[in-house]
Amino acid sequence: MNAAKTRYLIFFQYFGAKYSGVKALPPNGPSLGVENHLEKAAENLRASEPIKFVTSSRTDAGVHALCNSAHLDIQRKDGQPPFSEEVLVRVLNRHLRLEPIRVLSACRVSSNFHARFSARARTYVYRVATGCTTYPDLPVFERDLCWANRHGHPNLAAMQEAATFLLGTHDFSTFRSASSETPTKSPVRTLNWVEVRPARGFLSEHSQDSNLKFWELEFVSRSFLYKQVRRMVGALVAVGQSRLQPHHVKELLAVRDLMAYPPNTIAPPDGLFLKHVEYYKSDLETED
Repeated sequence: MNAAKTRYLIFFQYFGAKYSGVKALPPNGPSLGVENHLEKAAENLRASEPIKFVTSSRTDAGVHALCNSAHLDIQRKDGQPPFSEEVLVRVLNRHLRLEPIRVLSACRVSSNFHARFSARARTYVYRVATGCTTYPDLPVFERDLCWANRHGHPNLAAMQEAATFLLGTHDFSTFRSASSETPTKSPVRTLNWVEVRPARGFLSEHSQDSNLKFWELEFVSRSFLYKQVRRMVGALVAVGQSRLQPHHVKELLAVRDLMAYPPNTIAPPDGLFLKHVEYYKSDLETED
């Protein structure tokens, strides 16, 4: 007799430039999502039913994750006991070793836990590099990991002023892109935290390019709209370059029209990282 299904929550990271996004795609297509590789690795657990990963945050093609999360159900054969968290992590990572994907940790959760809907907050960080004339001028170790912006160093104070208008609960219609969910999904979101700050590049202390500077923009909310973070980043960077003024960000919020978003402003996916997905501690406790 088969044992009852056991639900696990895993945390994992990946280098997104290689994938079409996190969502699984048909295996015969031109590219695959991160979930395709997770599910392929999970086949080696030899469960009695196919294992599907329900990811908390569906990052797009080219977007990276320092820490995403997903839940999965595993039903073992012949009444075998559930896998320990350590074994689950070890088996998955062994079969992911050829991919830039790594499972960080796992824990057992109750059967009604949902990786997406149980999340209390998500943190995204966007990295911008300035001072490079062309993309090839970017250090090799930074390529595909930041937005190589060639318009000069930004006005940090102006960006920080503009960022304050995004805080709180707003209708973010102007800061979302059209998708199949746009007509039915509420555009109201609450941005709990936004910060614009100078940052350091990877191995920047060893770089001989003194003109290269890095910046980070961090956003925290329970959930975000489709491409909302990249559109907010694009607007804030435009403020830093004096293409927009800080008050224009407030006006873009007020107009509540995605068609009002300035053309050619959205930030590319390269610099976007899902940093963390948070849950209430009580939701991570099993009912056993």
